[in-house]
Amino acid sequence: MARVCLIRLKPYPEDARFIKEVDALIGAGHEVDVICGRRAGQPATERRGSLTVHRLPIAASRGNPLRYVAQYAAFLAAATILVARLHLRRAFDVVQANSLPDVLVFAALVPKLLGARVVLQLLECMPEFMSLKYGLSLRHPIVGAVALVERACIAFADRVITCNDLMRERFAERGAPVEKIHVVMLSSDESLFDPERARASTAKTDGTFLVTYHGTLEESLGADTLVRAAALLRDEMPELRVRVFGDGTLRDELLRIVNDAGIEDRVTFSEGFVPLAELLDGLAAADAGAVPTKSNAMRELTHSTKMFDLIAMRKPAIVARTAAVEAYFDESCLQLFTSDDPADLARAIRELAADPERRARMVRRAADVSEPYRWVHQRARYLALVDDLATRAERAVAA
Repeated sequence: MARVCLIRLKPYPEDARFIKEVDALIGAGHEVDVICGRRAGQPATERRGSLTVHRLPIAASRGNPLRYVAQYAAFLAAATILVARLHLRRAFDVVQANSLPDVLVFAALVPKLLGARVVLQLLECMPEFMSLKYGLSLRHPIVGAVALVERACIAFADRVITCNDLMRERFAERGAPVEKIHVVMLSSDESLFDPERARASTAKTDGTFLVTYHGTLEESLGADTLVRAAALLRDEMPELRVRVFGDGTLRDELLRIVNDAGIEDRVTFSEGFVPLAELLDGLAAADAGAVPTKSNAMRELTHSTKMFDLIAMRKPAIVARTAAVEAYFDESCLQLFTSDDPADLARAIRELAADPERRARMVRRAADVSEPYRWVHQRARYLALVDDLATRAERAVAA
């Protein structure tokens, strides 16, 4: 089996997709090293079976652009030295760098020069990400410079993994060789988001219609659109309840909206992020889940894992229209509404609540359409790509 190194700025274990990839590699018999950032209280080194985690005392945190650049540069330098030392001690077959930032791929320079194969995983398009984060036009010189860096990163890698065909096409539009870019979708891990694992009963008898939101609370993800929609439906749908699971910078604004609208008894919040078992219970008890992502240059190209979580849990999903969503699903699968439009989201909730038969049809149809996107299939694609690169590395070293 192969030796694989994964490099990621954010700490491990954190982020469902990264955890799934690590678990998939270990499950396939590979020896895995993870180089990542470190949260307070985490050990610098952790070994568990065929997994070794190396945590550097640098982790992503919020700040101004210069602080981000400093964090990225410090982590890149430290990771470059560490992966080189580990490779010289016992060679890796494959080194994978997970954005953000995409320049982490250059940490694999020494292993690449000595025969390892390099994978760059691009979960976001960096130019669109920078445009969104700092309010810059896509034509801004800084965004243009980031696009050039993106091309260089893709050129350095042997293979690129991204989330969907729209992102693949966007990279190709900017000059990347399309044959180098492979799609492994952001599907939900059904060993976790399995309705059979949830303890809560779905057979509610209190007459309410419960809509959930789960995940990070930040402006671009649109939890405020859901809360404003609930305020619009205060008198028309007294049975509506909204439950928010998560935390983030938007929390105080959401609480203000709820208080101003006088719907404290309709909209409730978890105490920050909750354990998986509690989240599963919450989703299982829901009549529907909302994915109110706001449309922008980046979000038009990406899927939300929340959507796939709801499909896996066999829950009707109320989802904001974006190009990425409509490229894969239609209204037979999802209850779609106009992004960042509380009135249209209120309309979507109202219609869905009034038609239980349609909710049942949507759940069945979404499960059918998403069958190829399930992690069991995406996992196989991911492992096949790693296995192919590992074989190529072994042949190169032998030659």
